[in-house]
Amino acid sequence: MSGRYVIGVDVGGTFTDVFILDQQTGTGEIRKVPSTRPDQSQGFLAGIRSGVDTVGAVATVVHGTTVGTNALLERRGAATGIITTAGFRDVLEMRRRDRPTTWGLWGQFEPVIPRDRRLEVPERVLADGSIHTPVDLDAVTAAAKRLLADGCEAVAVAFINAYANTANEEAALEAVRAVWPNEHVTGSHRILPEIREFERISTATLNAYLQPVVANYLQRLQDALRGDGFAGDVLIVQSNGGVMTVDTARRVPIRTALSGPAAGVIAGAHIATSAGFPNIVTCDMGGTSFDVSLVVDGQTALTPQTSIDFGMVVRQPMIEITTIGAGGGSIAWVDRGGLLQIGPESAGSDPGPVCYGLGNDRPTVTDANVVLGRINAERPIGGKLARLDVEAAKAAIETTVGKPLGLSVMAAAEAIIKVANSRMAGAIRLVSIERGHDPKSFVAMPFGGGGALHAGALIKEVGLAGALVPRFPGVTSALGCVIADMRHDFVRTINGLLDTVDIDAVDHEAAAFRDEGQALLDRAGVAFEGRETLVELDMSYLGQTHTVAVPLTIRDGDGGSDGLGIERDAVRAAFEARYREVYGRVLERLPIRVLNVRVTAVGRRPKFGLSILAPGADGSVEAAARGRRPVFVDGAWHDAAIFDRLALPVGAVIPGPAVLEQSDATIFVEPDLQAEVDRFGNLMVRRKEPS
Repeated sequence: MSGRYVIGVDVGGTFTDVFILDQQTGTGEIRKVPSTRPDQSQGFLAGIRSGVDTVGAVATVVHGTTVGTNALLERRGAATGIITTAGFRDVLEMRRRDRPTTWGLWGQFEPVIPRDRRLEVPERVLADGSIHTPVDLDAVTAAAKRLLADGCEAVAVAFINAYANTANEEAALEAVRAVWPNEHVTGSHRILPEIREFERISTATLNAYLQPVVANYLQRLQDALRGDGFAGDVLIVQSNGGVMTVDTARRVPIRTALSGPAAGVIAGAHIATSAGFPNIVTCDMGGTSFDVSLVVDGQTALTPQTSIDFGMVVRQPMIEITTIGAGGGSIAWVDRGGLLQIGPESAGSDPGPVCYGLGNDRPTVTDANVVLGRINAERPIGGKLARLDVEAAKAAIETTVGKPLGLSVMAAAEAIIKVANSRMAGAIRLVSIERGHDPKSFVAMPFGGGGALHAGALIKEVGLAGALVPRFPGVTSALGCVIADMRHDFVRTINGLLDTVDIDAVDHEAAAFRDEGQALLDRAGVAFEGRETLVELDMSYLGQTHTVAVPLTIRDGDGGSDGLGIERDAVRAAFEARYREVYGRVLERLPIRVLNVRVTAVGRRPKFGLSILAPGADGSVEAAARGRRPVFVDGAWHDAAIFDRLALPVGAVIPGPAVLEQSDATIFVEPDLQAEVDRFGNLMVRRKEPS
């Protein structure tokens, strides 16, 4: 690989985080710059330019992006149309007959594609794959021209049962491309060749909806990088925790949903496992949200499907992340019942919290931390401001929270923090205790700009063993971009009984996916330490709606005509073992169904040793000390020691109350806790030992 630097860039709602790995010196540096909206590429480039002498020296840029996620949440995708089977234009509105509020009597939902842009054409493929009605290509061409006349930039062709036989949909795609003026044409079977029409059509539609937005953003990014002399590779983080090429991201932008948070989980798992903590709860607190994910035995949890917002269902493998509106910029307010609420509305980066002095007059979680003395008003992170306006933050808290609730300014500020902590603790319980995991066996991994300010409270409220704060918590997701593997996922519906399905055909289908995945890895032009093929079957007993993912042990050869060695008896044994693991027992004498085959091709990218982040041997606690200041905790002022966190040596033990400051984050150690620096420079926060 030519070039000196590998750079990870994570664009968040408030800041753009950059991690720079210098392959020549074996050192890592960080940068944190304000995000730029609506054009996020400007902040992206500013972050890179601030960290290297010349962009031409960069070998690889790996990017975790929120462009696709924000476009979905804010419904700012492109004008898009759907061409579908006659009689099925309302699949997106019917969904699964669910409602935004489970126990409500009614619920409103407006699909991202209005009904007049959902056009029907004559065609029908039956569930067994036989063609009942050939597609009317003249009708397809007419529909495409009508959508163009209506101003559509993208189109999805989504026929019923296209997963079972692609012929009609393929013919329609050719007809559409003959008249469509750009590359933004999506076929549902190419995005998700899987049974269940709503999930497939929803995923394909959202992919088309994002294509112009993401493609234009990536084009601007590439043009700007090339203009600066960059000649390396650009890789994009997927929501499954792997990376992909820009060409793949332009074709399948739906895979970028939750891209940035996924990179953070990958980094958290790598850092914690290296430090000897394979069981962690990642806690990513940025300016807008608080993202939680569980890592068990060093493995991230993948979910086959998620909902970006109600009704926006995406069926693609994704790292399982629970998100709540409790970021540093989340706004505190009192509802009509007199209850203090946090979020989901956020002040973001512009205008930002009240203490930024940019026009916002509603207090945020960051404002509360500033007023309580936990954030140094004279040294704000990110380089956006010279200092923070503490008095303005106090005035906003008093007006919005203090007076309505009859609290003093300090009590109101602490109430904001306690409500935020309670909401964050609830998210942690959701992914741990409610899944049958004992929190005493897990440590929190707080990162993002604000995560380490709340780590101590979360330890005590949830009952976690401690918190492992990474060396650079504010740019952990950017670090995750640098170490993420390349990954390609494939799926095909089988939908047959194990006793009668053609197991050789399943084996060859999986082998074909293996070969396709390896070819994609070859074309990426990226150096890998190793490669791996993972195979799973979605299986259930006959009559069950939900399936379990059954991993198979395979014979992973070099491709070609070789199969993977999938055998019927081995599949049965693997299913029963997995079913017993999930549900405690198997169901005797019931037929077993094989619904889908899933194959994942993984290219293992080189991981740098975390020791390069460790502090030097010449540091000392005394040299890292930066004085003291009062911090408000549990209704009283405490005299807290202040330290330059990055100057602390390995083995340093810091008793609370203490505040550890660095350029990308602030760590608050509560009075009954202590922090110790490990050999990688991570900070382990635990309860104090009894004296």
